Amino acid sequence: MSLKGKTLFITGASRGIGLAIALKAARDGANIVVAAKTDSPHPKLPGTIHSAAAEIEEAGGQALPVAVDIRHEDQIEAAVARAVDRFGGIDICINNASAISKASTADIEPKRYDLMHQINVRGTFMTTRACLPHLIKADNPHILNMSPPLNMSDEWLGAHVAYTMSKYGMTLAALGVAAEQRANGVAANTLWPRIGVATAAIEFTLADSEELRKCRKPDIIADAAYWILTQPAHECTGNCFIDDTVLYRAGVRNFDVYRVDPSMPLRRGLFIPDSDPPPPGVHFEPAAAVAS
Repeated sequence: MSLKGKTLFITGASRGIGLAIALKAARDGANIVVAAKTDSPHPKLPGTIHSAAAEIEEAGGQALPVAVDIRHEDQIEAAVARAVDRFGGIDICINNASAISKASTADIEPKRYDLMHQINVRGTFMTTRACLPHLIKADNPHILNMSPPLNMSDEWLGAHVAYTMSKYGMTLAALGVAAEQRANGVAANTLWPRIGVATAAIEFTLADSEELRKCRKPDIIADAAYWILTQPAHECTGNCFIDDTVLYRAGVRNFDVYRVDPSMPLRRGLFIPDSDPPPPGVHFEPAAAVAS
C-alpha cells in the first residue's frame, strides 16, 4: 500500500518526529496538514509550520500549514475544517505534539503539570475527536499516538509521575478509541522508540551533548509509522508498537543506519518493558547508566 493521495493531520509537525513522518508520507505524494504552534521562528528551536510545509512540498507532497495550539478545541476544530476544505477529508490522524517535564511530584510546578496534561492527554483526545467524523468516512483510516506501552513497573510508575501519567493517558486514549471504533473500521495504535531519538527538542533539554550521540535519528520512527499506516486498518488496531520491533517485522535487519553515532552505545528510551526484547543485534546501556 501507499500513502499517495492520503491526507495526514499531524500535530507538532513543524520539526522532529512529526516532520520526519510528514516527509516520509510526502515522498508518496500525501497531503500533510502541519498543525503546530510555531508560526514564526522559535528563539531556540528550528522550524516553523511554513518551513515544514516547504520541505513537504519539495519532497513531493501537498502541505497545509495551520497554526494550532491543541490546548484549545476551537483551534483544533478550525484546523480540521480547513484541512477538509482543502483536501476533501482526513485519512490519518497523528497525535505527536507533546510536552515534557521530568520533575518529581514534590518539585513539579502546577502550571507545568497542567501544560503536560492539557497537551498530551486533552489535546490528543480533542484532536482525535475532531478528526473522527472524517476518519469514519475514509478508506483505511488510522489514528497513531506517539506514546509508550503501559509499563506498570515501579521503575516507570515512580519516575517523573506527572509526565508518566500524561503519556499513559495518550496511550489509554488510543486503546480506548481502538475498542470504541473497531466496528467503524478506524484503527488506533501507539508508537514509541526503544532508543532515545535525537530531535532538536531533546537536544535542547539534554545538558550533555554526548547523550544525544547515543540516540537514533527520527527516521526510525518515520519508517515504523509508515509501515503501521499502510496496514489494513481492520487488521492493525489496539497495539502499542515499539519502533524497531515494527521494522524487524517489516524485514529490516540493519539498524545501524538509524544511529546518530555508531561509535557510541545506544541510550535506552523511557518506558520500555523488559518483556519486550530488542531485535537481534540491538544492544543498549543498562537502565542504571541511562540519565533519568
